[in-house]
Amino acid sequence: MQVIERERGKYPKVKVSYIPKPCMHCDEPPCARGSVNGAVYKRPDGAVIIDPEKSVGQKEILSSCPHRVIFWNEEKNIPQKCTLCAHLLDQGWKEPRCVEACTTGCLLFGDLNDPGSEISKVWNSERVEEFHPEFELNPRVRYIGIPKKFVAGTVLYKDKDQCAEKAKVTLTGGGKKQTARTNNFGDFEFEGLDEGKEYGVKVEHAGYAPESFKGQRKVDVYMGQISLKRSSKK
Repeated sequence: MQVIERERGKYPKVKVSYIPKPCMHCDEPPCARGSVNGAVYKRPDGAVIIDPEKSVGQKEILSSCPHRVIFWNEEKNIPQKCTLCAHLLDQGWKEPRCVEACTTGCLLFGDLNDPGSEISKVWNSERVEEFHPEFELNPRVRYIGIPKKFVAGTVLYKDKDQCAEKAKVTLTGGGKKQTARTNNFGDFEFEGLDEGKEYGVKVEHAGYAPESFKGQRKVDVYMGQISLKRSSKK
């Protein structure tokens, strides 16, 4: 299983996220379409399997997977990937090794045809999402809490050279409006933002002139220090 490590933002607002990425065991597996002689097939239980005999020499299967989770075994001259531990499930195991070995319980496995199972309850909740839904493959592996973009910054009083606590920060964009208050360090953050959409940030504090900014959420953004000037209005 690949684990994608992503460093997000920039100093001093840096985050690191980790996304485990096994085979997605898609309902419409492109690797099956990209193989010949039935070298890749989907079992009745949903697991996508590469036949180690029929797939010999079929290196093109690797590029057929948009998630890039198929690897080439040079010694055996075959493509290989996560099998969902199908051989163990056939022996009566209740879950794959990765689920059994996970110490934090972040991996769930079960029968989606059983509405009373834990996996069915989680699967049908609003928290679950696909990784790269634009691929339109209906994967049988889904996620909770895929990292989204964030916008953050630090607000200061220019005349005092101090952190501006409890300044009002409003973020608009994508048809949504969110409001936050800076903490005692003058910091604010908006997390879980959709990628690529334009946004606006407005910073307000009593006695100071408001500051406004615009941008696009292509990357995680740390806006740096935002200095508020004393308002000229009386």
